[in-house]
Amino acid sequence: MRAIITVVGKDTVGILAEVSQICSKEHVNIMDVTQSIMQDMFVMIMMVDISSCAVPFSTLQDELEAAGSEMNLKIHVMHEDIFNSMHRI
Repeated sequence: MRAIITVVGKDTVGILAEVSQICSKEHVNIMDVTQSIMQDMFVMIMMVDISSCAVPFSTLQDELEAAGSEMNLKIHVMHEDIFNSMHRI
């Protein structure tokens, strides 16, 4: 099972490190990542494997969204099934 994590906000030091740390703590494997700085905005998309996740998916979402709030970022986590369903319609 996979999920997509998106991160958007003002560029600051440590964004990738913070998101990666949470993923590591919860046994979520980062499979692919793309990031860009658009003027002063940080934009990142990660594809992660949640097969071995140590917590329920909703808890992972809450953790990442809370970390985003602390860093003044918008972090969104979407299960791959929902992502695929949205793009089939």
